[in-house]
Amino acid sequence: MSAISELSKLSTRRALSPEDRAARRKEASRDNKAGYLFLLPWLVGLFAFTLGPMLASLYLSMTDYNLIQTPSFIGLDNYARMLDDARLHQSLRVTFTYVVVGVPLQLALALAIALLLDKGMRGLPIYRSIFYLPSMLGGSVAIALLWRQIFGTTGLVNQVLQLFGVPATTGYVSDPQYALWTLILLHVWTFGSPMVIFLAGLRQIPTMYYEAASLDGAGRLKKFLTITMPLLSPIVFFNLVLQIIGAFQSFTQAYVVSNGTGGPSDSTLFFTLYLYERGFTNFQMGYASAMAWVLLVIIAAFTAINFFAAKYWVFYDD
Repeated sequence: MSAISELSKLSTRRALSPEDRAARRKEASRDNKAGYLFLLPWLVGLFAFTLGPMLASLYLSMTDYNLIQTPSFIGLDNYARMLDDARLHQSLRVTFTYVVVGVPLQLALALAIALLLDKGMRGLPIYRSIFYLPSMLGGSVAIALLWRQIFGTTGLVNQVLQLFGVPATTGYVSDPQYALWTLILLHVWTFGSPMVIFLAGLRQIPTMYYEAASLDGAGRLKKFLTITMPLLSPIVFFNLVLQIIGAFQSFTQAYVVSNGTGGPSDSTLFFTLYLYERGFTNFQMGYASAMAWVLLVIIAAFTAINFFAAKYWVFYDD
């Protein structure tokens, strides 16, 4: 049948007169112009607000620029300076700790809450909204200020601990040993967005698999390990990629809790916070641009690793 249809199309093409072919080409060109016209706002935004600034940032990363003087080209000197920048190395350690610890804990809590809500309890929309609320507020300045008060010397945490006889010797946000962990806890607390995605994924798993497993005598843990997790692995992968990218770009929490210094003792000096300090406090825009490209490469590397490893643990129903 395919050969016959191809012969029919070929004969139709041959039957067209030169005038008909010219008319069809003119009509196709008119359709293409209309398509490009509708795409024009998006194309303007792409070149004016995405590709253009990226190329400008790439050029500035190879210059000495302080917002006042004309950028002077210095090649790869900004990147070479990073090798001897101790505070940059500290910011990388802090950021990697935040990502490697905070993201898995957040996803684990989000999955646990999603499994609980998937039981079909009454008032599910209300609970779902309540649990999603921290994700809407977690990145705000107000919540970061509240977090600093809760874990301060006279904050709620120390007040509760005093009820059990634990003396309030220091504020957790002002102690280098605990400051980063308070930010990780704040990140874990904003589990609402991945929870909603997990819940949607759980609703897509066919119940017949669980029914068949029950007939075979499988318990809850067996069902979770052999049915839920394999079929939910694409959703886990999706959430993992999104949350890693978001965690690397975290800024507001550390800036507010540390008053923009990354303290105490650089224990909350996120990479983005140090980039902001270099660019908008020290006005070293060339160096800050180079740091931005390093962050881009790091995020791209983590994303590529996730996509490469996905073929070993992500499974699809088909």
